[in-house]
Amino acid sequence: MSTLLIDQTFEDWPLDGVPKYRREQLRRWVFEQGCFTWEEMTNLPKSLREELSKKWSLLPMELIRSQGSADTTQKFLWKLRDGQLIESVLIPATEGTQGVRASRLTLCVSTQVGCAIGCKFCASGLDGLKRNLSTGEIVGQVLLARKQARKRIDNLVFMGMGEPLANLPALLPALDQIISPDGLGIGARHLTLSTSGLATKIVELAKYPAQIRLAISLHGGDDETRQKIMPINQKFPMNQLLAACEQFIQERKKMITLEYILIEGINDDLKQAELLASHARRLNAKINLIPYNKVEGLHWRRPRLEQIKAFHRKVEIGNPPRVTLRMEKGHDIDAACGQLRLREISESKFCQSS
Repeated sequence: MSTLLIDQTFEDWPLDGVPKYRREQLRRWVFEQGCFTWEEMTNLPKSLREELSKKWSLLPMELIRSQGSADTTQKFLWKLRDGQLIESVLIPATEGTQGVRASRLTLCVSTQVGCAIGCKFCASGLDGLKRNLSTGEIVGQVLLARKQARKRIDNLVFMGMGEPLANLPALLPALDQIISPDGLGIGARHLTLSTSGLATKIVELAKYPAQIRLAISLHGGDDETRQKIMPINQKFPMNQLLAACEQFIQERKKMITLEYILIEGINDDLKQAELLASHARRLNAKINLIPYNKVEGLHWRRPRLEQIKAFHRKVEIGNPPRVTLRMEKGHDIDAACGQLRLREISESKFCQSS
């Protein structure tokens, strides 16, 4: 198998003997035109294309199927070069939300094939971790999703399959390519990394120079509650996690978000709401409440609407900086938070991509 060129950043492309202006032409084909075949690069000499094609591959994955939701969310099933499958989700902005134009697009990006963290509510880890994605496979999702959308992707959330902070050696170079004007040119403030709570990696991420955003999958106000659904809490209990968040905030001077999935009878009582608000005040963090999305094969349930609203009100009374109740996008196609998983969904549920 030939080496994937975009596994390296543009500045590090090992194209010995290729003139600088030809490298720039190649960069434009890949990052600006979204071209992944040597044959299409007609302003490169045929002899050079043939030589490069013997050593380098441009296509990190192929689109197997795309699936459209009633709310216009779109889910992509990608087949990697070794045959593994991953998913990513393209989400349009809701018209009128905080004044954002309806034309803006957010892509939910995967960073691993499967996941080893084992969060009890999440489909991505049901079959365990197969492997980390490479830098080019992370960047490739953005390039190929943009090609499918035929328009610019405005925001990236690394909340798809896998734990992003468990794959920092590949993820950080991918961020470099995404942020760079020579790459995708998406501003760092439009990138959000979500973590299940790898405290030591949060501290490590604080050293990354770009102003990316951080979201913490909290899902419990105390250790006892959080451990019911987040096994990682045994390794990084609440006090250690919150201390790492404080260090991140102190070094970055950046507000973080606490993600909280509401599960009936597990973490939806009002005492948990009080604790959540207290943690948010301590960190000066935003709160994102997410009613649980059903996963086939798991027994968890979403709280009744009355309980969701009561929890929301109780958190707001605690006076955190900001609280958002986020109803799902893409639930009808298993593309909502926690629903991406390591399997090919039945033929009847997909639309064949064009």
